[in-house]
Amino acid sequence: MKLGYIRVSGDKQTTALQEDAMQREHCDRTFIDKMSGKRFDRPEFLRMLDMARSGDVIVVWRLDRLGRSLKELVETVGQLGERGIELRSLKENIDTTTPTGKLMFHIIAAMAEFERDVIRERTMAGLEAARARGRKGGRPKAIQGIKPEQLQRAKELYAAKKNTVAEIMQLTGFKNRNTFYKYVVTKPNTEEA
Repeated sequence: MKLGYIRVSGDKQTTALQEDAMQREHCDRTFIDKMSGKRFDRPEFLRMLDMARSGDVIVVWRLDRLGRSLKELVETVGQLGERGIELRSLKENIDTTTPTGKLMFHIIAAMAEFERDVIRERTMAGLEAARARGRKGGRPKAIQGIKPEQLQRAKELYAAKKNTVAEIMQLTGFKNRNTFYKYVVTKPNTEEA
């Protein structure tokens, strides 16, 4: 039996292109999910897996319809293979019912894993080079954009207790209340010198 699986990421996306492809493949049954591929609880996908039996072929328009990560995709195809269920991906022209199709799937999976490892290696090298030059990663400090005189003015206004925090923020250019409290409202030093 041929089981077609269609997935789009949201309700506003159309499934027409994938549905046409499943009709051309003469799928006996088609399952449609309208949700992110990152989710593991896709109801129609799970229903299809429950229905699939040894000798069946699952047809997808593209491999990314089965899952978003390479790891998940390889695991899914491996589990299907253990159950005697084959996979056919129309856009990548992969058909695990043939020895060549199985080989192609493993080559594509290995290349994708290699690419991910190279990207990770480059990222780590770049971070190391930046650290060697004294740069730190992460978000810039929120106080950026506030000049020292604006900060001093905000402290003076706050100490005077004549304006609300919202008014002081507006007058001095602070955009975030947490940042305001962090830099303007200082706790008195309780330690003795």
